[in-house]
Amino acid sequence: MKIRTLIADYSDPRQGEDLLYLLDIYSLDEMGGSAPLDKEVRRSLLQELSKLPHAFSVLCYVNEQPAGLINCFEAFSTFKGRPLVNVHDVVVAPGYRGLGLSQIMMARVEEIAKEKGCCKITLEVLEGNTVARNAYEKFGFSAYELDHALGKALFLQKQFDDT
Repeated sequence: MKIRTLIADYSDPRQGEDLLYLLDIYSLDEMGGSAPLDKEVRRSLLQELSKLPHAFSVLCYVNEQPAGLINCFEAFSTFKGRPLVNVHDVVVAPGYRGLGLSQIMMARVEEIAKEKGCCKITLEVLEGNTVARNAYEKFGFSAYELDHALGKALFLQKQFDDT
């Protein structure tokens, strides 16, 4: 079995289709909302990502078939005065789960983050997604807290109506 990772080229037609295919798998999963990607999102996503110099995606192939994806965005830690990488999406296609692909892709993300001089990698995960939580903990992630007495950080959002 041949496993390889690469940083996606959003302008490459094959890599773009593979990214959209894998992201749609995630979107259809209950952990991704159980609905396909919006048609307009599918149409514009690669072009929009290519406009963001702080965005990168790691694609994983098994025997040249698209098997995994991590979408990342570079941000900045004001407390450390250095950049960080936020992992936004992680997906391993169902037929490839259990092969350690998330660990391989996370290692590639860590390598990129270190090359960029980042102080850390952040991500969000649903409490009930125990498979993903276990994979992230295995890779060294832990809940964020400054002071045990104040508790762990929470991830919050405020959505805007689509207009």
